Amino acid sequence: MGSEGGGSLVVVPRNFRLLEELERGEKGIGDGTVSYGMDDADDIYMRSWTGTIIGPHNTVHEGRIYQLKLFCDKDYPDNPPTACFQTRINMTCVNQETGAVEPSMFPMLANWRREYTMEDILIGLKKEMSAPQNRKLHQPLDGSDDHNIEQKGLVLRCSIL
Repeated sequence: MGSEGGGSLVVVPRNFRLLEELERGEKGIGDGTVSYGMDDADDIYMRSWTGTIIGPHNTVHEGRIYQLKLFCDKDYPDNPPTACFQTRINMTCVNQETGAVEPSMFPMLANWRREYTMEDILIGLKKEMSAPQNRKLHQPLDGSDDHNIEQKGLVLRCSIL
């Protein structure tokens, strides 16, 4: 019989947690409108990730594909990753100059909990696109990705400290 009441909390090490997230991301999530994966399979620290969100129906985001960079520092998942849109987007929680998701304007990052995942962030951002304050905001024209995106691939435009 196991002990009840004051059970101890098992803390999953960072790399195991990230491996779980990688496996889940590779399998696909829910309805397929949100996905994520590692940028570099050789990155043993598993820091740099790319996320994709397909804009929700009945919003100005419908039919658009948004790419984000997610950066998990050494203190992830105790602290949130940074999230930065690579595709231009107009949302109240996104810095219009850098594309960075502002933690003070996005409650999930502001009130981060260790059990949250990158998947949760992407789903939360997709929900935020449907929120009344964002669903009808004028958006940059299609094809107007950030000027830092070159034909050879994405160039990170968020500064990661």
